[in-house]
Formats: sequence, structure tokens, C-alpha cells
Amino acid sequence: MTGRAIRSLLVAVTTTTLALPMATAALPSLELDVVLDPDTRRLDVTATLRADAGEADLQWQLTPAAGLEPGLLRLAASPHRRTRAIRYTLSLDASAPRSHRDTLTGTDATAGPLGSFLPAISGWHPVPADGAAFTYRVTVSVPATQRALVPGTLDLERMDQGRYVAGFAFDHPAQGIDLMAGPYAIEERILEQPAGVRLRTYFHPELQSLSRDYLDAAAQYLARYQRDIGDYPYTAFSIVSSPTPTGFGMPTLTYLGIDVLKLPFIRHTSLGHEVLHNWWGNGVFVDYGEGNWCEGLTTFMADYAYKEQDSPEAARQMRLAWLRDLAALPPDPGNSLRAFASRTHGASQVVGYHKAAMLFLMLRDILGEERFRQTLRAFWQQHRFSAASWLDLQRGFEHTHGASLSRLFNETLDRTQLPAPVIAHAAMRSADSLTLTLRQEAPPAALRVPVRALGAFGSTDFTLELTETEQTFTVAVPGRAAGVVLDPDLRLLRRLAPAELPPILRQVMLAPRVALQLPDADATLHGSAQALAAALLDNTSVESEASAQLLIGTHAAIDLALPRLGLSRPDRLRERGSAQAWAATSATGQPVMVVSVRDAAALQALARPLPHYGGQGYVVFDGGKASERGPWPADTPVIEVR
Repeated sequence: MTGRAIRSLLVAVTTTTLALPMATAALPSLELDVVLDPDTRRLDVTATLRADAGEADLQWQLTPAAGLEPGLLRLAASPHRRTRAIRYTLSLDASAPRSHRDTLTGTDATAGPLGSFLPAISGWHPVPADGAAFTYRVTVSVPATQRALVPGTLDLERMDQGRYVAGFAFDHPAQGIDLMAGPYAIEERILEQPAGVRLRTYFHPELQSLSRDYLDAAAQYLARYQRDIGDYPYTAFSIVSSPTPTGFGMPTLTYLGIDVLKLPFIRHTSLGHEVLHNWWGNGVFVDYGEGNWCEGLTTFMADYAYKEQDSPEAARQMRLAWLRDLAALPPDPGNSLRAFASRTHGASQVVGYHKAAMLFLMLRDILGEERFRQTLRAFWQQHRFSAASWLDLQRGFEHTHGASLSRLFNETLDRTQLPAPVIAHAAMRSADSLTLTLRQEAPPAALRVPVRALGAFGSTDFTLELTETEQTFTVAVPGRAAGVVLDPDLRLLRRLAPAELPPILRQVMLAPRVALQLPDADATLHGSAQALAAALLDNTSVESEASAQLLIGTHAAIDLALPRLGLSRPDRLRERGSAQAWAATSATGQPVMVVSVRDAAALQALARPLPHYGGQGYVVFDGGKASERGPWPADTPVIEVR
């Protein structure tokens, strides 16, 4: 897999976020004494609920599986500080192999010898019923062969009567507690910068040799983002391995799949994304009432920033991938950036991560690098440990810019149809004067359109402010221009021209109505093919006419089926690998995804890796490993100057 592919395999979920800012001193608190036995999946909890004096009852809630009456979870109004202790036992679900999508949407608390994960959303511990934030302290006990942790500052660690016991305190606003345990080996380093931060890996034994490299990389990211944004907000950061195929970002730690951590590029790419979430999402919380801004900002400052470090061309390729993914989105009012809350499927990632990152790219182009950083540093200082919205970000950038940015924000956040500006006409007005007419569809968006003029002089770039459906501009050029190119570096959030859009797999994966075709007569393949389709597609509903086609079958059956769609196997894929997947366009203009396999075993090997290659035009597999992948060729349209 590539770094781009793995980014789709990971999700940074901020599981302890705050809906509204509030003073920590007024928060209720929760103390938990937890005894976990992964073998029997038994969880015993003693919970102490505390709150300051108040004139109203404070009701807490807990999973009904605990068997407690609501009255036992109520702190009655009192002029004095209120405390109540409760005890309960839970039987947890067994840990089992899960698909990436199941893990993203899973809400169950699971336990087992290879790993236990108790997400806050499972309701395994009490939380205020009104959604109020709280502080907490957790002491967790597991068998001696296990280690366990929750987000927070480690203030207790010992062996006690054959069991490992650890205590964690979290004095910042939280809305939930995620607990992880496993047969971990722990490696630790105390950092000089950020000063005194306890850096740890909690790795399964087969990963222990990777600990030093991960500690080195995490230390570099912490220092980098402290320098760029402001002081690291916590006293610890841990990298924790998970037996599940995805990962989560939480305050003070990240929880990543074992197979993910084995990939050599992860510490140079996705790890930094997870570290950065301690500032964006877990340090400044998201006001979800106005959409989630932190995934896009984190993508821009981590994933994209690393591509910029690699080379200008690597950064351009990432922008191209974003715009191609956005072009593959079907029209849907629910695909607005303001409606994005968290990643649950492919379409939400394209909007919440990629579209938002393009907005931050355009903002940096408007303000310049230093003023962009200045805005984010001020945003961090103003909203640290409180909730912030898109509007708060807009106000911060407007303050730095000295002018309104409301049209840019509103159009980017609310419009689902991307603008598609074109150069309708280009002509020389004089020897050094070029006249351009630009058009876009109604209603018009406010666009800063980059244009490049080409000629014997080489090239020259300029930016045109397009605010109407049609405008004519006159610009100075060094000499006679032969051609002009709109947005040659792909720095504008727009719908790409057809020539810039060779087919990609995601066009079918995100299509609203996909017809699944299984051309093999051998029904033994059909079950595996249907399982693969379920993993690939956001929607297979075909009550009405299909908008895309998915073909899955053996090489011979596929070769017989392709001509009916006006297609044939690409020459570059013939006799390559154990399986091939490629995107095409049928003779009738429909997106088509073809999965061609040597045999049933090759088909079964695709279920896990193939969903992560949606941005590619083709992928060749040897077993479950991608041996070759890439986009189909694209053109950059050059408009002739008359």
C-alpha cells in the first residue's frame, strides 16, 4: 500500500470532544476503579460520581446492560458537594476480526486476550445525561500478562498480587473515556521538547522492534507542531497497537492496527496526522452543530504538508487525487462540507478531509504562509480546551486578512456542486496585452482563478477574480501568448474538465445505484464476489436504473462480458498478477469498475485491500498485495490564443 492508500485505511476520530466551552473548575468528575479480565470478558467497575453544589439534579447515564436503576445514577440538588458510589459488572463482547467499515461504525465494547477496546460510545461508564463534560480519574487492573490504559496522565503503575495496575488522571473537559488493553510491551522516553512529556509505545510483541523508530518519529512531530501552533496541551503521548484494521486518535494517544503499524511509511505519514489531532480536535474541540473542520485542517497540516516536503510534484498529485475524488461524488444535498461530522464511508471522507483541505490551501494562498500560521496560532490560544466552529475559523482568518471571507466560506461549506470555470475565449489585444473571457455556471461562485499564459517567452502566471457567470479580463504578458491554461497547478476547488478526469475506481464505489454483474456460471464464486461488493460500495441499491456497473469474475468470464459494455481489457494489465481491478467508462458513458481474478482464492484475497485503492485508475494484485497501481493518463487542456 501507499501512504495515500493507508490514509483511507485510518480514521482520526476525536472520541472525547466537547460540545460547548466551559470552565474546568465547574465540571462534574468521575472516578473509576476498573477490573478487566480479557479471557472471561468480565468487567467490574466501581464508579464514584461527583459534582459541586447545585440547585438542579445531575442525572448520569450508563448502558442498560449494567442493570442499574436511573435513580442510582442521580446526584440530587444540594447546597453541598455531591458524591455517589455505584458498582456494576458487564459482560463484554468477544473480540473478532472486523472489516474496516465495521470498525468505523462499531459501538460495542469488546475484550479478548489479543486486545480489548471499550469505546466511550458503548456506554461502559457513566456520563452526564445532558451531555455535559467532566473530568476523570481511572484506575484499571488487568492480568499480569496484559497492560491497559485510557487517555490521560499516568500517575500510578505497579504490579499488585499478580495483576498489572495503572492509574490515569484527565483534568481537561471530556465527554467519554476509551479504554484499551492488550498483551503489550511498553517502551518509554521522557522528552526534553516538549519538556517532560512521557512518550510511550504499547505494542504487541511482534511490533516491539519498531518501538524506537516510532518514538523518534512521534517526538519529532510533537516538537514540530508545538513550534508551529503552540504548547503541546498534555503531559503524555502513546502509540497503542490494535488488533482491529483501523485506528483512532484520542487525547494523549493514538490506537492503530497492528498491520498498519508494520508498514514502514506509517511513521512518516499517518502518525503525524494522529499526533496533530492533539491540537485540532482534542485540544480545540469541534462544535459539531456547524460541521467538523478539524479533519480537513489536520489533513492539510499533516498529510498534505508531508507531500509538500517531498516535492512540488508530490503535492500536486495529492491535490489532483482530491479533485478527482470530489468529481466522483454523486449529487447529494447531504454531501455539503457543513454537514460533515465524522467519517463513516467513502463519500464523507472525500468531503470532510479532501474538500476541507482544499479550502485551507486556498486560504493560505490568499493570506500567505506566515499570516496563515499566525492565524492558526491565535486560533489555538483563543479556543484551547473549548469548542470552535467554522465561523470561529472564518473570523480568525478575516481578522488577519483584513477583509471579509464570508463568500468563500459559505460557498465552500454549503454548495455541493463544485464550480467549473472555463476559459471561453483568449485573444491578443496588442503585442503585450492578453484578453480572456471566463465563464462559470449559475449561480456564480467567487473564485480566484489561476491562469498560465504560454508562449515563446516561456510562461507567466496571474490570478483573476471571477465573481459573475461571465467576465472579460485584460492582462499584461511578456510577449505574444500562444496558449492559456486554467489552474495548471490545481490550487482551485473546482470540477475538473473531462480531459483532466480519466476514470478512477471511486466513481463506482461512491455511485448511488450500482449494478453488480457476476458473469461466471460457477455459483461458488458469487458469495465471495458479493462480499467484496459490500466492502467496496457505499450503495448497491438498483431499484431504479443503475448509475454505474461493477463486474467481478474470472479472467475468462470478464473477457466475454466486457464487449457488451463496449470495453476490452487494457493491454498493460494483460497476464499481470493474480487479480486486476480497473476503472473504465462504458460505451453509454457509465462508470465501470472491473475486478478480474485468476481463481476463487485470488478473489477472496481482495476483500481487505481493494477498498483502499479508490483513487487509482487500476491496481494489480499478487495475492493480497498490490504490486502495481496508478492513474490512467490525463491531459491538461490548453486553450489556443487567437
